[in-house]
Amino acid sequence: MRIPDIMRAIEVQSGKLSPVECPVPKPSAGQALIKVMAAGVNRPDVMQRKGLYPPPLGASDILGLEIAGIIAAISDNSSTLAIGDKVCALVTGGGYAEYCLASASLCLPIPENLSYAEAAGIPETFFTVWSNMFDRGHLQQGETLLVHGGSSGIGTTAIQLAKAFGANIIVTAGSSAKCQFCRDLGADAAINYHEQDFVSEINQITQGAGVNVILDMIGGDYFPRNLQCLAVEGRLVQIAVQKSPKSDINLLPVMLKRLTLTGSTLRARDDTFKSDIASKLLKNVWPLFASGRIKPIIHSTFALSDAVKAHGLMESSQHTGKIILMVDT
Repeated sequence: MRIPDIMRAIEVQSGKLSPVECPVPKPSAGQALIKVMAAGVNRPDVMQRKGLYPPPLGASDILGLEIAGIIAAISDNSSTLAIGDKVCALVTGGGYAEYCLASASLCLPIPENLSYAEAAGIPETFFTVWSNMFDRGHLQQGETLLVHGGSSGIGTTAIQLAKAFGANIIVTAGSSAKCQFCRDLGADAAINYHEQDFVSEINQITQGAGVNVILDMIGGDYFPRNLQCLAVEGRLVQIAVQKSPKSDINLLPVMLKRLTLTGSTLRARDDTFKSDIASKLLKNVWPLFASGRIKPIIHSTFALSDAVKAHGLMESSQHTGKIILMVDT
């Protein structure tokens, strides 16, 4: 495969997305260079564009945390990768470009029944959901999960994975149409947070027992309300704070119900940690892709040059599922 010296990319300049031409990066030890066919758009991209989420040390200044494409070069001999392989990969940045570097250990084969656009919608959400819902939240078969933002990329992923592994799912979403979408995808119950109080609704749905695990990306005033929703020995997993990182907390329910409060961010974790998640996904989730039991939910695709429009849709919250940039167009 011929690799050019210069590539197209989208950079942030003064808070705005701007098309640029820049040198194609060269892989160092343990890395692969991927010819990007599609890249996922995620809310952290929007936050980084606004200056609210600086990239970790050593990460590319180019946005983009997940890609799908073709291995164009590898830094050294790899027992698992070869030039020409079709892969999707979790990256710390650089996805909004024609070529992107990825850790070889975080490159996973694209399931044969998925397109590049669908594959680009896997890494960020599936790594995040698996790590937080199962590894940190310890969700078990037969337990009840509450997911805030059920129609988002994270939400649609959590619904499918929780259902596949035998959990009951309650979601919140911002419209009756989104609630129905979540139910059609596998949620057992959906609460329109604009019209219903989710605390009272969950109390009614669970007959006062509460939920076992909450996956929350809202924060702010949701935090004390989440505590009211948790069952005895319940686990709250915080993965984002779209409303606010600050909240008042009454510690008494934490003690009386023996609650576990935890959370994480994925981007800054090292490759060893992420590689462990990749291995779990390959073993437990890739067969579900192959069988068609689950799939990335793609709301819409945009050309790389239309990244501004893609960010506008993300900020509008009118989407259900993932937003994807098609790079090789």
